[in-house]
Amino acid sequence: MISCEVSLYPMDTQDSDRIINSSIESLKGQGIACDIGSISTYFSGDPDKVWHGLRTLYESAQKEGKEVAMVVTIANSRK
Repeated sequence: MISCEVSLYPMDTQDSDRIINSSIESLKGQGIACDIGSISTYFSGDPDKVWHGLRTLYESAQKEGKEVAMVVTIANSRK
């Protein structure tokens, strides 16, 4: 099991909340336990699912046609 803290930063847009929420929504159904905080999202699970979830999150935001930055901290612990 691994866990991560991820912050997504859509750039040059007034619509960042919608882009972030839409990207987080794209994680549903992937078997990832998700906890949404005010500045970061936390999730944990099987390493393959977590890595896939990070890619899904990033690609979903990128599809909006905007520049995006993503900051991730990953740990191989359950906390």
